Amino acid sequence: MPDSPLPSPALHLAARVENRFIGWRTDRARANGFVPLVIPYTGYGGAGWMRVLGRVMLNKHTHRLTGEPAGARGWRSFTSIPVQHARVEVEVDGVTNTITADRSGLLDAVVQVDLAPGWHRVEYRAERSEPSYGMVFVVDPAARYGLLSDIDDTVMMTALPRPLLAAWHTFVVNEHARTTTPGMPVLYERWTDAHAGAPVLYLSTGAWNVAPTLTRFLSRNLYPAGALLLTDWGPTPDAWFRDGTKHKRDTLARLAREFPHVRWLLVGDDGQHDPETYSRFCEEHPDQVLAVCIRQLTPGEAVLAGSGSRSHVRPDGSPVQWFYAYDGAGLAEQLEDAGLLAGSTQQPEVEA
Repeated sequence: MPDSPLPSPALHLAARVENRFIGWRTDRARANGFVPLVIPYTGYGGAGWMRVLGRVMLNKHTHRLTGEPAGARGWRSFTSIPVQHARVEVEVDGVTNTITADRSGLLDAVVQVDLAPGWHRVEYRAERSEPSYGMVFVVDPAARYGLLSDIDDTVMMTALPRPLLAAWHTFVVNEHARTTTPGMPVLYERWTDAHAGAPVLYLSTGAWNVAPTLTRFLSRNLYPAGALLLTDWGPTPDAWFRDGTKHKRDTLARLAREFPHVRWLLVGDDGQHDPETYSRFCEEHPDQVLAVCIRQLTPGEAVLAGSGSRSHVRPDGSPVQWFYAYDGAGLAEQLEDAGLLAGSTQQPEVEA
């Protein structure tokens, strides 16, 4: 006789309060004609599977399916109402799966489907609503290299660690006022040119609420398309607030399991905990890291970010190459000298 299932742990007080508030808002919104619609996020996959990402929100029929209007202030993305535990039909290449959103309306599920390497369009439909469409990138089993990049202060200038500045950039600043980090789009373009078919992923402690804004920012500034791996802000089932550093470490460990054949170029900055997070991953998975690039904050940026003591030296004994520079051009020059970029005279070593 199988063991009886263990009871689900009780939700944290903050999560229970949030659930009640969402329930109250949901009842009012549905009474005013709001309907569930899926905001798709870019997913990724491998041989025989794909990871589906998105969020189910209540919207008017006339609202955009891609989230807040382009150019809107950031606070608007945090006022939408999620549909808790919504059931969503996901269809790709003629195969349909049904997945369930979590208590925040987030969709994050792995479905079994055989897709050819490359980009595929995915259709989402919740409660017989109008369909919405997203993209998923399936990694070629023959791919040997990938790019994983931080976002804040790496590809986009934010000075995020300082709480008040973080709130200003997240909730107040118009998305078109955000600026790209000099030289980084060219660096990433050269990397993808040198490694055709390599997966590109963007890992951040930012909230899923701003995923549509970040996607438009990356596209507008000519960064290569790729999945965003963000977090759900607010109370978690067992704590008042999510742990951003744990999110990054858990995501890196997951990618190591999902793509054991891929060696990653890890790109971050020294304003938060990227060097420590990447160093730990290098220690645990040295064969899955090609190199680490750390974009150094300028002295002025470091003051704004509140990062006083920063290490710019490669960890002692690390078998992985570490590169440091203030912008993308400096990192590109070092990567080219190491034979890791298009136009290099050397080529990266390939495992047998």
